[in-house]
Amino acid sequence: MATAAVGKGKQQAVPAIKDDSDYGQSQSKEEEAKEGESAAQRFQHVQCNKKLAKKKANRAKAAAAIVHRAQNDFSGRIPDGLGVKVWGPLDVERLNSCFRGALGPCYYYSYLTNTVFVGADANHAAAFEFSSGQSAKVPGTKVYQFTRRGFPGTPYELKQLYKYYSNPHVPHHDRIVAYMLLSKLKDFTQHCDVALHNCTMMLLCSDPAYQNLVNPMQDPEDLLFAEKRHIPLRFLHVKDDGLTALHMTRTPDLIVPFDLDQIARYALIFGRPGMENTWQGIAVDFAYCMHWQTLFGFALCRALCANSAKKTTLVHQMALVMAHPGLYWEAIDAFNKVYDELFAAQHGPQLTINQVHVPDNKVRNFSDDDTICVLLYNRIPVEWVDHAYIYRVVYLEQQFHHPTMSLDIFWEVDNERLERLRLYGTPAAIPQWDRWCELTEEDHYHLMFKHAEESTAGLFPEANGLYYYIGMDPNVGQLWKRTPAH
Repeated sequence: MATAAVGKGKQQAVPAIKDDSDYGQSQSKEEEAKEGESAAQRFQHVQCNKKLAKKKANRAKAAAAIVHRAQNDFSGRIPDGLGVKVWGPLDVERLNSCFRGALGPCYYYSYLTNTVFVGADANHAAAFEFSSGQSAKVPGTKVYQFTRRGFPGTPYELKQLYKYYSNPHVPHHDRIVAYMLLSKLKDFTQHCDVALHNCTMMLLCSDPAYQNLVNPMQDPEDLLFAEKRHIPLRFLHVKDDGLTALHMTRTPDLIVPFDLDQIARYALIFGRPGMENTWQGIAVDFAYCMHWQTLFGFALCRALCANSAKKTTLVHQMALVMAHPGLYWEAIDAFNKVYDELFAAQHGPQLTINQVHVPDNKVRNFSDDDTICVLLYNRIPVEWVDHAYIYRVVYLEQQFHHPTMSLDIFWEVDNERLERLRLYGTPAAIPQWDRWCELTEEDHYHLMFKHAEESTAGLFPEANGLYYYIGMDPNVGQLWKRTPAH
């Protein structure tokens, strides 16, 4: 008996016994002229065969339906990069519906049940969970009968929700909720690396039916859905004027230059790509996760350069020098050949860093050799410079994406980078810091609050800045903007 998968790690028996009989549907001449059989008996015999053939066809149809349902109710492998939530007594794995914090302010994600709520349902669920600390019940509407966690988790749930959304006779409120869930999942899928697509996402991208979703929100009352903000009270404080606001995100402390968590949190709120004070070189994806290697490179350059009016220029120069694989290794080798005392890198836990101070009127004369001297003088390990390589790649990528000065120098630097890449290969990363940094729950709410302020002011940084696809490796050989397609 054959089997077909119906869920992650489960199987259901599907009848597949071979049956070649046609139950008298094709008669031979010998059977038609069976001796001793009357016309009435013959008629009864044929009718019996027809019934048996019909039962066989029904069984085959039922088996095919079971297989089809099993295939459509199977989420496929849940990609590691999207996160997994274990749910229920059977420890069933489900996709993390928070989508790494990519949800907007009009959605409420329950960290207790891995469920997404929209509109009035989001208001009720948020108020209940924030006040009681217990999980909110899933709404009893048709939408949540089709999608148990808000977003469709299987192709079957996707088809059912789309069929319900497409029906003009369903309640208007339900159509809006269904549309917002479908459109957000589609938007997330389009900004996600294809390697992280599960079966539902693949269907959403390949089926033409889902390409042009019609927005049912037309009345002013409908647009209120997009203005809701669900912020837990524990993340809020009361200002002197009586209004509530999120706790302030403190500026990263230069005394602790490698506090990457704090740097990521501050950059998320104030320095994302596309904003007025974008922090160059930090890779951010469409789920607002930041890459640890780029955060480390940013912290390293920031720690070496003293605060001044020209600090940005110094950081720019250091980023360009460190974009050359093998250059620092060559400098250390040359140092060891000249001096009797071999170069000895400092590794901590306590570090002594002497920041470079350059008069503003001499910053333009700060050369590549000066940058190398700063690294050598501070005994920066070559592993650190190698680990920061992705920071320099992203820095160059951002310059080509949104030029702040003439691109001639960047063409020259990138050409040398590619030549050295062929010679030395990709610099090695420190494994512990080689990943995307995901949002915490507090970061998620900070970002939602900030998004609401930006949308009110008509600001949309994501439309202007360089954002990476979710799950994408920012370590590219050829820069995007230097490929023929761009």
